[in-house]
Amino acid sequence: MSEHKNPFLEPYNTPHDTVPFDRIRLEDYEEAFMEGIRRDNEQIEKTINNPEKPTFDNTIINTEEDEGYYDLLSRVSTVFFNLLSAETNDEMDALAQKIQPILTQHANDVRLNPHLFERIRQVHLHHRKLTPEEKMLLDNCYEGFVRSGALLDEAGKQKLRELTEEASMLGLQFSQNLLKENKAFNLHITDEAQLDGLPETAREAAALTAKEMGQQGWVFTLDMPSYSPFMTYSTQRELRKQLYMARNTVCTHDNEENNLAICKRLINLRREIAQLLGYKTYADYVLKRRMASNTRNVYKLLDDLIDAYKPTAVKEREELKRTLPRPIQKEGGMKPWDSAFYTHQLQMKKYNLDQEMLRPYFELKNVIKGVFGLANKLYGITFKENKDIPVYHPDVKAYEVFDKDGSFLAVFYADFHPRKGKQGGAWMTEFQGQYIDKKGENVRPHVSVVMNLTKPTEEKPALLTLGEVETFLHEFGHSLHGMFANTRFESLSGTNVWWDFVELPSQFMENYAIEKEFLRTFAFHYQTGEPLPDELIQRIVKSRNFMAATACLRQVSFGLLDMAYYTQRKEFAADIIPFEKKAWKKAILGEQLKDTCMTVQFSHIMAGGYAAGYYSYKWAEVLDADAFSVFKKNGIFDQQTAQRFRDEVLSKGGTEHPMTLYKRFRGGEPTIDALLKRNGIKRGKR
Repeated sequence: MSEHKNPFLEPYNTPHDTVPFDRIRLEDYEEAFMEGIRRDNEQIEKTINNPEKPTFDNTIINTEEDEGYYDLLSRVSTVFFNLLSAETNDEMDALAQKIQPILTQHANDVRLNPHLFERIRQVHLHHRKLTPEEKMLLDNCYEGFVRSGALLDEAGKQKLRELTEEASMLGLQFSQNLLKENKAFNLHITDEAQLDGLPETAREAAALTAKEMGQQGWVFTLDMPSYSPFMTYSTQRELRKQLYMARNTVCTHDNEENNLAICKRLINLRREIAQLLGYKTYADYVLKRRMASNTRNVYKLLDDLIDAYKPTAVKEREELKRTLPRPIQKEGGMKPWDSAFYTHQLQMKKYNLDQEMLRPYFELKNVIKGVFGLANKLYGITFKENKDIPVYHPDVKAYEVFDKDGSFLAVFYADFHPRKGKQGGAWMTEFQGQYIDKKGENVRPHVSVVMNLTKPTEEKPALLTLGEVETFLHEFGHSLHGMFANTRFESLSGTNVWWDFVELPSQFMENYAIEKEFLRTFAFHYQTGEPLPDELIQRIVKSRNFMAATACLRQVSFGLLDMAYYTQRKEFAADIIPFEKKAWKKAILGEQLKDTCMTVQFSHIMAGGYAAGYYSYKWAEVLDADAFSVFKKNGIFDQQTAQRFRDEVLSKGGTEHPMTLYKRFRGGEPTIDALLKRNGIKRGKR
């Protein structure tokens, strides 16, 4: 038996240098982390002890471009933390708890190194003529050090170390608690009568889940492909209530997974960090590096959306209330666990349309062909599955992506279904970013989309809802941003852009979900092969704006909550649950239950990097509606328009200010008008 070698410490020798998941053992991570830190420190010592005058080339890019030896820490971190979200277990979680403070301490050691910062400062003051991309890298590097405390005195630096190390650990604990709480609950049904109203797909999926758990009957979980159909179709109001309350009270219970204190502490830690660095609030700190620039502009966007959408949302809710049976009206009216159920009934009444009618036409393998085909129609790229590329779970498919000239473009991983060790939701990530190495070779990216889509059952293949098709398109839009990256420096490539710009490519792709020309390319009945009927497509288009104002206010409410926490100037001492209900009240139309809480499961703003940035989804929606209007004018598959979008936006990453890139594509700044038109909203007078 040959001796095991740590795959992180030697060339991968895999197709396209992809991660050799099949050769990685748990103990390899810690060894590679520690060796990566040692190499990092060695490189930094070489930089600061260089007797030559600091220059852009010997100080800024010698590490940015030094692949291989110096790159080990990034290499192992990328794999470990991606799998911590997509395929974790108790041993991985324990290692994360051990390694996270070591990594945070190392990051602080780098950013707070006075000798390294002095060299960077000298280059920032005195440098050769730089290209726009080089200038952006230098500015980002200098600003990154300053925003990480490089200008603080020693007492300030020590305080910052303590705050960031604690915040890092609490963010990790938040995520681990949420995963454990979500996976711990299940609704076990043994009486078939309690399945009343549920479509066959939901019953089959629940039966399969029960079988996988060694149970009789049917099991429903808090994963969206299980939770959502139950809330939409089940006639069992008490069971809907049970499931709703389970999902909306996770991490509030009196146990080790309670996140209330963690959230409060994270809010205060971030405020203290911002104030230590000279900002009034954490939002002020964050927004300095965002398109929105300041809290005033964020609140203007959110308030404009409330003004524009709330009157319509009120009408939508009144119409929904009129569908309620009299007994429920007498019992106090609609409760939160009734909303999806009666919304579905109203949709059926108005449009004779629901997701189960469409599901047979959205077989996953055809959706994959459709999404890949869309990329081919727009950009000429092609996808070929390569089973020789190692994957981290059998659910994951790996593809080679080729550009329109036949050259290799990227590796694309797709991870489709929920499972025990996987966080909920959907996201795009990378196992390797794009950059140009010292030899001039364009190192191509390895991008991955991770989703929680409906699983196949013993009787049926994976049949998706229209909403899941939109989710796929959304994450695929992010992946195109990564795959088309064509910059010199990895830290500026792909999705390394300001966070209120990063959602443009993803939300832009969602527009195609209801376009007849696109649906015609892949939406075929999984049994008969018949195309999605024109009449159904017409109903999809007609119903596009069904409850659109309500959905908008929901997103705005999350933005208001986010800003309420991160515009705090003094210690946050309020109780989370009542504070939450007050913070987003002006965007909430329904009843707020005293025990439910969003904050404790709001990963985006507590552990996912969107703190003081959740407004970005609505900000980018203005951009995506405006951008897609160009395609609607020129043709939704117009290759010239697509090439311009690729050249001016998708391939440029963060090499220039995002508004500069957008205006170069669009010819001017966006307005809210295209979004209002798309949603059928008439602008009201203020």
